[in-house]
Amino acid sequence: MSRVLIVHHTASPATHELLEKTREGAGTDELDGVEVVTRAALQATASDVFAADAVILGTPANIGYMSGALKHFFDTIYYPCLEETRRLPYGLYVHGNDDATGAVRAVESIAGGLGWSPVAAPVVVIGAVTRTDLEACWELGATVAATISS
Repeated sequence: MSRVLIVHHTASPATHELLEKTREGAGTDELDGVEVVTRAALQATASDVFAADAVILGTPANIGYMSGALKHFFDTIYYPCLEETRRLPYGLYVHGNDDATGAVRAVESIAGGLGWSPVAAPVVVIGAVTRTDLEACWELGATVAATISS
């Protein structure tokens, strides 16, 4: 069975909604052989990444950057995962109140340094979460899971 790891920092009702829809999409019954594992960014480890066939990252945009929790995740897994996780498929969702550009750029830079491969455009949500945003997160989860589905 293939595994999608969702690493998230869910500090608000908005990011919680995005997490739930992303998880729902990744776990859709339309895909066979995919297990979805969710880890808070402060608890996720290199072992979690090694056990994953794809990763979805979720973060709020805090002061123009990814959350400190997601940055901590990257700090702890970067060197252990640097060689062994190259070409790992990944997706990203970000919620910001007014701008998420810096957060997206930072995550893409670190994921690129790890050699991870984006499989979908980041889902960027600014302000209140809409139905369209939730659908985009569902699609993100399903797309990442589909890349590793048997």
